[in-house]
Amino acid sequence: MLEIKNISKIYKVGTFGNKELHAVRNVNFNVKNGEIVSLIGESGSGKSTIGKMILRLTDITSGQINFNGVDISTFKGAALKDYYRKVQGVFQDPFSSYNPIFKADRIFNIIHEEFFPDMSGSDWETKLNESLGCVGLNPEHVLNKFPHQLSGGQLQRFLIARALLLETDFIVADEIISMLDASTRIDVLNLLAELKSFGFSVLFITHDLSLGYYISERAVILYRGCVVEMGKTDKIFNNPIHPYTQALMSSVPRLDKHWEEGSGGDLCTRESMGIQLGCSYYGRCKSAIHEKCECIAPELVEVEEDHLVACHLNSK
Repeated sequence: MLEIKNISKIYKVGTFGNKELHAVRNVNFNVKNGEIVSLIGESGSGKSTIGKMILRLTDITSGQINFNGVDISTFKGAALKDYYRKVQGVFQDPFSSYNPIFKADRIFNIIHEEFFPDMSGSDWETKLNESLGCVGLNPEHVLNKFPHQLSGGQLQRFLIARALLLETDFIVADEIISMLDASTRIDVLNLLAELKSFGFSVLFITHDLSLGYYISERAVILYRGCVVEMGKTDKIFNNPIHPYTQALMSSVPRLDKHWEEGSGGDLCTRESMGIQLGCSYYGRCKSAIHEKCECIAPELVEVEEDHLVACHLNSK
């Protein structure tokens, strides 16, 4: 369904725009029909930038994003509008997705006017109520309310109901539960998983490995804009090979073990995201092969079926 082909994103930064920030570098992966794929990485890894490029909220510097075999960068006007009917985003802060001076259900009125202008009011009301029911909302309790009168979980469900109304095929879910309370998170996660029964595909963007393991069939581990490991989620989590993936795994606190000194410490530094010839993780890797890792970018290599790793240590 969605194919990411060698995409990169470079921002001009600095006082006079004379410096470059390489947010995403030569990323390749795909999301199949009815599949949930997790895009996992720490803050600043470029995962949200990839989501914005898929949603056409920011331009691609190089590479290609294909949706059902068609390059989306060529879409304009009616073609772009049709694309947004098939591809929708749900973002981290549900409150920022709504204009506070309008009632939250205004998004449904816009959908009715723009995408279903010939549908009668009664038919639309039936369709809307069915969509809200599918995401666990009672129309009588949530319609005609302002955003501040609804919880974050309810607003996120509104956005998912919007996707159901549009009969969307693909959802970019960017850190959608990070601002929700614990009692609501599992409900929203389970709702995303249930979307598969409606034929949805989901790119689930998160910094939390445990969430990726819970919800997705495949995972893509991103570091400084580069894919360092990807494949079947259970294989990556049960057998992490790249040093960064191993460091991420060791940084997750466990209730059955004491927190050891130095655990996760390898993830505490931050580095600039300028031009780098070698491995993106070279500056933080304790096991780096200095000349090779510093100067040559490793390629993704299949270490087992449905499990790829970009690391020179694996190819020694």
